[in-house]
Amino acid sequence: MAGKKKSGFVKIIFTIAIIAVVIIAASQLGWTKRLRDISLMQAWFQSLGIAGYAAFILLYIIAAVFMLPAAPFTIIAGITFGSVLGAILSLIGATIGAAAAFAIARYAARNAIVNKFKDNAIFAKIEDGVTQNGVSFLILTRLVPLFPYNVQNYAYGITPINIFTFTGISFITMAPGAFIYAYMAGEIAANGFSVKLMIQFAIAGLILFLVSLIPKYIARKKGINLKDDAQAQNQEQ
Repeated sequence: MAGKKKSGFVKIIFTIAIIAVVIIAASQLGWTKRLRDISLMQAWFQSLGIAGYAAFILLYIIAAVFMLPAAPFTIIAGITFGSVLGAILSLIGATIGAAAAFAIARYAARNAIVNKFKDNAIFAKIEDGVTQNGVSFLILTRLVPLFPYNVQNYAYGITPINIFTFTGISFITMAPGAFIYAYMAGEIAANGFSVKLMIQFAIAGLILFLVSLIPKYIARKKGINLKDDAQAQNQEQ
């Protein structure tokens, strides 16, 4: 068990190191200066006033419904609105978007989704996981990216899980990532690369590592085999 924890921590440190190298390269090549030149993007949202916040949240919801990558939107939010407000807006958009996709699968297009994905290994694994482990499986898969995040929104819509439970757990489990991505993006945009930023990256990596231990604990207590879940994802790729 200690070996697995050490391996997970090493992977996170390695990821942080890669990000640091990219940031240093970007700084040397002048890319960070371009990232900080965000007047046009800020001006558009600011010209909308409070409606600008609603516009961003709507874009995030659309991304979730159409299963588009969410991380770029969180980064944009951090750059445009600042670290804290950007994280809050991203988390609101991501949560509502997840709930919207879930509701579509549950109430609007259940039969179509069931027919389309009835042979999909990811959908089958999630359905079996919920049947055997209930909400614990939802928490686990929201914290560990065993399956594509936006695909989960639809997959859980055809399980017995309550929409309020799904939305609440999604909000809680998405919060750490939203704040870390938005904060880092906002700091880079405002201050560029610095030793302080590297220290913050290290702290963020430690937080993510500690968060990653939660689902592993749940899996061990519930007897859930994470390797089988990972293999199900690989079969779909």
